[in-house]
Amino acid sequence: MQTRVRKFAHVLERLGLAMAGAASGLFVAALVGTSHSALTNQAFLLLMMVGGAVGFYLGIDTPAHPLSASHGGPGGVWDGQVDTPELLSAVGTFLAAFSAFACVGVIVLRHDPHLGWILMIMVGWVVGVTMQIIAGTIARLRR
Repeated sequence: MQTRVRKFAHVLERLGLAMAGAASGLFVAALVGTSHSALTNQAFLLLMMVGGAVGFYLGIDTPAHPLSASHGGPGGVWDGQVDTPELLSAVGTFLAAFSAFACVGVIVLRHDPHLGWILMIMVGWVVGVTMQIIAGTIARLRR
């Protein structure tokens, strides 16, 4: 029984993260779409929302790198190597979240930023979500 409850809680948590990613993608798409007329369409909004949902679902809460048990310790020991998926996930989550935060700030404060700033926000979002997806994929493949 405990296992089913834990699995359900984990799935519920991941779905919540996916919804947060989709909402963040919607904010970024809304700002970019209002600033660049070619990107004012439903396909762009949907693409950004799906990208955010997949990125936040896969990239946050990645499985931990297994510790090396070569020294015979009960919990294993750190082997001194950087956990690439963990680093990619952290940087990607920061970039995506910061981009979404900047978008919400611009929308709420009704600013009209220069196109260069909007491009930087868009690039930060795309790179961040891509890093999350790659991190999640790598972490799940090494299981």
